[in-house]
Amino acid sequence: MRIVKKISLTIAAVALIVGIFITYSWIRTEADIGGHRKRVATIAFANPSPSYDAAKIKMLPEPVKRYFEFALQGDHHLIKLVEMSMEGDFRRPRTKGFAPTTAEQTIAAGVPAFIFSGTTPIIPGIRARMYDAFANLQMEMKAKILSAFTVVNEKATPALNQSSLRRWLIESTLFPTAMLPGGPVSWEPIDSTRARATVSAEGLKASIVATFRSDGSLERLDAEEDGDLTTSYHGSGEHVLRGDYRLISGMMIPHTFTIARAAGGKIFPFWKGRITSIKIDDFKD
Repeated sequence: MRIVKKISLTIAAVALIVGIFITYSWIRTEADIGGHRKRVATIAFANPSPSYDAAKIKMLPEPVKRYFEFALQGDHHLIKLVEMSMEGDFRRPRTKGFAPTTAEQTIAAGVPAFIFSGTTPIIPGIRARMYDAFANLQMEMKAKILSAFTVVNEKATPALNQSSLRRWLIESTLFPTAMLPGGPVSWEPIDSTRARATVSAEGLKASIVATFRSDGSLERLDAEEDGDLTTSYHGSGEHVLRGDYRLISGMMIPHTFTIARAAGGKIFPFWKGRITSIKIDDFKD
C-alpha cells in the first residue's frame, strides 16, 4: 500500500507541475498576443483609412466604381481599427484534414498591420494556439501546442513580409474604405468584371485580382502567381471567396469566407468559415 501511495503522490506532483507549467505558458502566450494587439491598435489610431472623394471614385475602373456604390451605403466614415471573431474549419499546412477552429483578428484600416490568433485541435483533447502578427512591414508567426510547446516560429523574411502585405490587402474587403483612392491601395482595370488591386508601403508592393458580381459585390480574389505549397505556413493564400454581405456601420461587409492555396490551376482551401462578430472603430469624416 505504501508503494501505491508513493506512486499516486508522485503522479499527482507531476500532474501539478505540468499544470502549473501549461498555465504559466498560456498566460505568457496570451500576453504576447495582447501586446501585438496593442501595437496594431496604436498604429491604427494614428493612421485612419482614406476619406471618401467622389471625384477620385469617378476615375476608378468601372467594376471598382460599382463595388464602392454597393459597399458604401451610409455616411462615409474614416475607419481606424477593425476587430472581429470567426469560426469555421481550418486545415494545417501540409495536411489534408480540417478541424473546427475559432479565431480573432485585429486590423489597422489605414496602413498594413494586423494580428490574427486562433485555436485549433491537433488531436482530441490537445489544442494549438497560433498567431500571426504583422506591423511595420515585419511578420512574426507562432504556433504552440497547449500554448506551451512551440511548433512554428517564423521570423520576418522578404517573401513572408510580402505575403503578409497581400494578406492585409485581402482582408481589407472587411473594411472597404481602406481600398479607397488616396490610401495604400491603387486599382488597375482588367475587364468589365475584374480589376487589379495593389497595396504599396515603404517600397514593398503586393497585388491581387478582384472579381466582382453583377450586383457590385466583391466575389473573389486571386493571386496571379502560384503559391509555394511546401512552406510550413499558409501565408495569405492565393484564392479567397467572399459572401453573405451584411450592412455594418454603413458598409456592406462579407461574413462568409473560403481562403485557399492555389498552384498548377488547382485550389486547396485551408480556412472556411464565417465572421461571428465584428467591431469597427471609426469617426465621421
